[in-house]
Amino acid sequence: MSDPTNPRSIQISGLALAFPQSLAVYGTYEEAQRAVDHLADAQFPVENCMIVGTDLKQVERITGRLTWGRVALAGAASGLWLGLLVGLLLGLFVEEGGWWALMASAALFGAAFGIVWGLAGYAATRGRRDFSSVRTVVATRHEVLVEHKHRAAAQEILARTPGLLPDPFAG
Repeated sequence: MSDPTNPRSIQISGLALAFPQSLAVYGTYEEAQRAVDHLADAQFPVENCMIVGTDLKQVERITGRLTWGRVALAGAASGLWLGLLVGLLLGLFVEEGGWWALMASAALFGAAFGIVWGLAGYAATRGRRDFSSVRTVVATRHEVLVEHKHRAAAQEILARTPGLLPDPFAG
């Protein structure tokens, strides 16, 4: 979402830099953070900086094989928690004697609902995805951008400490 009157402006969710220029590109977020922290320690106006993760890739870690039993067990567990939550909310309006019975029945109903819902979802995949996984998106490069009017000062500060200003022609 850029400013239409300024094609070099970057505005993302309220974050804005007018005329940003690349200061350095790092292989990890920690390296980019270290560089900006070094600028802050040198009294540089770091509010004129931005760290941008680039070259995004999706990583999916396979956590296990799915079976009907595992799907039913996972459905029962998540349904049980949902049932307990509903039971607690409804328990606010129940007389003293019926609270435990309400909690037990809500938990059992939730577990049964979770089993049915989990198995129905697993059946709908028809064996196309018989594994569980966790996905995340990671950046492979982290670029530090700085307002154009502060770029020379930032380069000078980073150049004083070996390793903080990477060689743009390396690798």
